[in-house]
Amino acid sequence: MTETVHPKGKGNPRGLRDIPFALPEATKAEKSRARRIADALEEHYPNAHCELTHSNAHELLIATILSAQSTDAGVNKTTPKLFKAFPRPDDYAAASPEKIEPYIKTIGLYRSKAKAIHEAMTRIVEVYGGQVPANMDDLLTLRGVARKTANVVLGNAFGINVGFVVDTHVQRLSWRLGLVDEPKMNTAVVEKRLMSLFPRDRWSRLGHQLVFHGRYACTARPNCKHDHPICRSFGVNCPKP
Repeated sequence: MTETVHPKGKGNPRGLRDIPFALPEATKAEKSRARRIADALEEHYPNAHCELTHSNAHELLIATILSAQSTDAGVNKTTPKLFKAFPRPDDYAAASPEKIEPYIKTIGLYRSKAKAIHEAMTRIVEVYGGQVPANMDDLLTLRGVARKTANVVLGNAFGINVGFVVDTHVQRLSWRLGLVDEPKMNTAVVEKRLMSLFPRDRWSRLGHQLVFHGRYACTARPNCKHDHPICRSFGVNCPKP
């Protein structure tokens, strides 16, 4: 796998030239194999979706901030009372981290996450008129938001594909399915590689499908038997059952 560096995304193929960084080159054979993997994931996980409970963009943003180093299930147990107590971004902005903390105490790193939520919602109110911004650059100005969180929000709240969500499942499966060259590759490098391999209009959906496969089938050892049809067909780095 080689990466050609060009400023401001120059050198990316047609349809990806608005991406602000260069993507690694992918051969026709690599893209063909990736499409077969994508089709298999679609066959087995047609109903894959974001499992963070939310009803609007700011709730999804908050839930995603809370999900860092925590499980979706744990977050979903916490957010109903939080969202009821603070129904709008300006409710968080008018509060304080200390007033948010009691609602998220069961979540790891809850103090720092309360500060991130308060500051992010305050900026949304003061700078963006109470609306979650629908672009990567503005989302990255919010505390607690890096590319993974921004990609979750953009893909699920706005249907915008500007990147690929890389969580622990996607990172693991990218190696097991032979999409990247190393098992512990930096998530930014993995994201660029997946963006170069898969069609842009499938990035968000494929992220969910990979998560479902990693969460419910090709799990981390020692629980996984690695005998799923996708693993048997494409799992070049899957431990054998």
